[in-house]
Amino acid sequence: MKKCSLAVLFSILVGLAACGQNGEPDVTTDVDEDKVEEAVESEASSEDELLEVTVLLDWIINTNHTGLYVAQDQGFFEEEGLDLTIIESATEGVMQVVAAGQADFGIASQNELTMARAQDIPVVSIAAIIQEHTSGFASLADKGITSPEDFAGKTYGGWGSPMEEAILNYVLEASDVGTTEVENVTVGSSDFFVNAKREIDFQWIYYGWTGVESEVREEEINMIYLTDIDPIFEYYAPILISSESVINEQPELVEKFLRAVSKGYEFSIEHPEEAADILIAVAPETDAELIKASQEWLSTRYQGNATQWGIQEEDIWTTFSAWMLETGLIEKEVTSEEAMTNKFLP
Repeated sequence: MKKCSLAVLFSILVGLAACGQNGEPDVTTDVDEDKVEEAVESEASSEDELLEVTVLLDWIINTNHTGLYVAQDQGFFEEEGLDLTIIESATEGVMQVVAAGQADFGIASQNELTMARAQDIPVVSIAAIIQEHTSGFASLADKGITSPEDFAGKTYGGWGSPMEEAILNYVLEASDVGTTEVENVTVGSSDFFVNAKREIDFQWIYYGWTGVESEVREEEINMIYLTDIDPIFEYYAPILISSESVINEQPELVEKFLRAVSKGYEFSIEHPEEAADILIAVAPETDAELIKASQEWLSTRYQGNATQWGIQEEDIWTTFSAWMLETGLIEKEVTSEEAMTNKFLP
């Protein structure tokens, strides 16, 4: 029974009781008003109660995350009975936090999840946030770096991960550039534009954010996409993940979460300007012009040519996992069946 129905029932019963007291036929005088009120309040409480859910971001708020904030702003999570908390930056590894049950969902990348699975960390990819892989090596245009062959004698600025080093070395060897011909300097997550004007010649960036920022700043760059170097690098980044325990024990939660998130990204695809405004409101410290430009650029890439937002191709997982095994990034095979699933997408 709905809250409004209980309230109406309460009014009717009280009215009937009053009639009996005024000398009219006594239909019922056995009305416990306190109990009726309790029922109304209980029903209201149960209807208003939302299930608390957490999702852990992989980095500072950016347009990769827009669909989450849009879904939150538009009430899509509430429609599913969920109260979402977005944890804006990971102080520990996303995989470990999600696997340990300290967050229900998280954002990561395919390569990170494959490495985690190879170490028996029970996490699973449940959706691809962006279909098109958008990362690659960037340099200021005046450096004259337009192909991997131009990396010889240059200095690379990296964040210092085994995955990054493996890809760089693979690219150098495939381009007949010796790995010793490039100086690899760890710069962490420091600003590309600052680094590029100092000792760094080229750096790995995601065009959807840093590349678009170069357009906003009117600083011309050369971009060499990983997928243009070798199709093997058409892996998913970023992805939404959850733990095996959540997937196995709370499958309805995963379905509800993905229904809401899907609506958020679909809204962002169809209404990039409004979506950008929503993100600007939650990240006012970020350049609004950058958010709007990035949102417009990514709006056609969230779903790309896929049949729906979030879908993942098993071949992409299988192929890249095999490459990671071949290059020694993982020590055992990770199958697509254990690493990803599409079954919770709406």
